[in-house]
Amino acid sequence: MTAQPTGGLDRRAAMAALLADHGEDLVAIPGLGSTCWDLAAAGDSDRNFYLWGAMGGAAMVGLGLALAQPERRVLVVTGDGEMLMGMGSLATIGIKKPANLAVVVFDNGHYGETGMQPSHTQGGGVDLVAVARGCGFDAAMDVRDEAGLAALVARVRTLAGTGPLFARLAISAAEAPRVLPERDGVVLKNRFRAAIGLKP
Repeated sequence: MTAQPTGGLDRRAAMAALLADHGEDLVAIPGLGSTCWDLAAAGDSDRNFYLWGAMGGAAMVGLGLALAQPERRVLVVTGDGEMLMGMGSLATIGIKKPANLAVVVFDNGHYGETGMQPSHTQGGGVDLVAVARGCGFDAAMDVRDEAGLAALVARVRTLAGTGPLFARLAISAAEAPRVLPERDGVVLKNRFRAAIGLKP
């Protein structure tokens, strides 16, 4: 059973570590809320595709992109609440097995966007790593400390040909100031398409 996410890693530092020196072939898709703000805080990029309010959809958007752009590394970073809502996506990813996709779940044990109620990973004992393994992820990590984060960062940097990768990060439930990226969906779509070599 996955450890309760009490204490945990600093989420902003974890996001910055995941994106540091990642190269031009990595694209990042955050889930809604905190991971969206964390990605923007780590540095806005045209290769970031902010979904804003598409709860439960980040992993499937990542899957579609990974299949359509197999030469790129695709990093999905979402929260435990969104992953619980979109858990069926893990089964589809596990069957399709895109070698260039990583799904990273920041798990603070709370539904942060609706009032910090305890999520099922905290009070209910839902083990997201076990779910990912059961869905066919050969590589599934439970990251609880800096050493585990360093190992995950190394895996993301060498993702091409070794995915799909799933990782659950135990993060602190502490709030950080919001850093809001662009909100206009058309602007986000057009700049992202241009960044990956498609016509807006």
